[in-house]
Amino acid sequence: MSSNKEVTDQIMKYVGGVENVTNLYHCATRLRFNLVDKSKFDIKALENIPEVLSAVDSGDEAQIVIGGNVGAYYQEIMKNYQIQEHGDNNNDSKETNIFKRMLNAIVSIMSPIIVALIAGGMFKVLLAILVLFGLNKESVNYQILNFMADAAFYFLPFMLASSAAKRFRTNQYLAMMIAGVMLHPSFTAMVTAKNPIALFGMPIRLVSYGSSVIPIILVVWFMSYVDRFAEKYIPNVVKTMLKPLLIVLITAPVALIIIGPIGSLLGDGLFEIVNFLNKYAPWLIPLLMGAFNPLLVMVGMHISLLPIATTQFAKYGYENISGPGSLASNLAQAGAALAISFKEKNLKAREVAISATITAFSGITEPALYGITLKYKRVLGCVMAAGGIAGLYAGITKVVRYAFGAPGVFTLPIFIGKNPNNFLNACITAVIAVVLSFVFTYFFAVIEEPEHNQELKPVVEGTIIPLSEVNDQVFASESLGSGIAIEPSSSIITAPVAAKITMIYPTGHAIGLTDDKGQEFLIHVGIDTTKLKGKGFKTLVKENQRVEVGEPLIEVDFDLIREEGYDPTVILIAINTKHDQIVLNDQNKVSLITE
Repeated sequence: MSSNKEVTDQIMKYVGGVENVTNLYHCATRLRFNLVDKSKFDIKALENIPEVLSAVDSGDEAQIVIGGNVGAYYQEIMKNYQIQEHGDNNNDSKETNIFKRMLNAIVSIMSPIIVALIAGGMFKVLLAILVLFGLNKESVNYQILNFMADAAFYFLPFMLASSAAKRFRTNQYLAMMIAGVMLHPSFTAMVTAKNPIALFGMPIRLVSYGSSVIPIILVVWFMSYVDRFAEKYIPNVVKTMLKPLLIVLITAPVALIIIGPIGSLLGDGLFEIVNFLNKYAPWLIPLLMGAFNPLLVMVGMHISLLPIATTQFAKYGYENISGPGSLASNLAQAGAALAISFKEKNLKAREVAISATITAFSGITEPALYGITLKYKRVLGCVMAAGGIAGLYAGITKVVRYAFGAPGVFTLPIFIGKNPNNFLNACITAVIAVVLSFVFTYFFAVIEEPEHNQELKPVVEGTIIPLSEVNDQVFASESLGSGIAIEPSSSIITAPVAAKITMIYPTGHAIGLTDDKGQEFLIHVGIDTTKLKGKGFKTLVKENQRVEVGEPLIEVDFDLIREEGYDPTVILIAINTKHDQIVLNDQNKVSLITE
């Protein structure tokens, strides 16, 4: 297993290097990069890294799915790489679909603050449990704990302002100052009093911005343009004093008079649409979420529902647009992974399935999604069907979520609230999802036999000959392993597979590699060439370096080797293979045959 540094070094290499990164943050399971040049985002190479579950090009973001250990890799990158913002580089501006641009912006702004919402949500769960055990709601203890839990939600605009400022590349502290204007106690008191107010004759709509999402995002977006205007036109000699003043002087009134109310109306409009659906078809949203949540997670767009969920929490103390359907979907994936752990005969694949089952039961589904649901035939359909049916039950019984948290077996207390039947129905939803998904997957999923032939790229141009014809008994007898030999016609030795360099002989005439499946290979250049003591060999790689198929490893002066009287034959061996064989097939291609 590679160290965190080795993994992050590979990740940074395949996102184009530190100079190609304008921003990096992470959510519960993914590293999320903003890149200068998306063409350098090498998805195939990234997905060949064993620790990477998947790599996703999601609009302006390059997402690398790691799983629950993502925080450790994020810290490793931030420790070893100086990631600096590159001016106004924003790939989102290249996206012409305005709806997709808005979704991308919401996701990138909401993702970094989810941890605070989860903390507040789980705090509320703890508080609800304490009440069940006798904590008096009228007590000072309860009131203090309650405002501790509420802080993340009421002051959400502050966190959003900081995150949005980073997204729109403007000053985070001025953005938070504007959020402070919108949440100032004096303004809040005016809103509560409901008496009409105006600024220099311009009416201000009485809106409470506590726990709101859309207004502050729109305000900071507007502020970013004011910032650029001020940067461009204010003389440098007075910029330090006048620029921040001008930004606040323009943005704060516009926020209170125009943009804030517009954002509030937009949020209320979305909220009313959800209310309409909940009134006339309460089963619809949980059904759709239960069925299609895996597809949203694939592209990282499941977070885009948080603004509506947050608004529901602020108004009602619960939400149903995301939580119930996510519970059904998450546990459907757990059931599918559990079924695969019973069906799969391969021990390593079974271990992956068991691990994915546990994480899915915890509410983290990426390991199950990429390791099980998308890997095996028909499993995605089984998961969507089971999740949809379980979501339908949740909708019919009007299950709601009372606190933020990744819905799963271990977080079922987030469904404990005023309605005593809500928790029971959430548990039934979970059982339906797991049982149906297990049954569907067990009977309908297809587990294909693994591919036994692995094509290898010849390590050098030339004529391939049987290993038995090599003028060295150790190699010819295949005592080290099966292999082939090549009479070289070019000077560059290349990698036969994507692998990690595990050994470089000091004289440069031999290199050891290990591929992603753990198979070890030895490339040996020439017979008895160790006696040349490095003469004629130029090593192009280093130990522990990852290389791709065909990547140059050694530059060899074969003319010199021949002049010195040595056999230049190049040998490729699969080390310690009792049954596996490297063969030359009918199409004149080299393959590793695994029994």
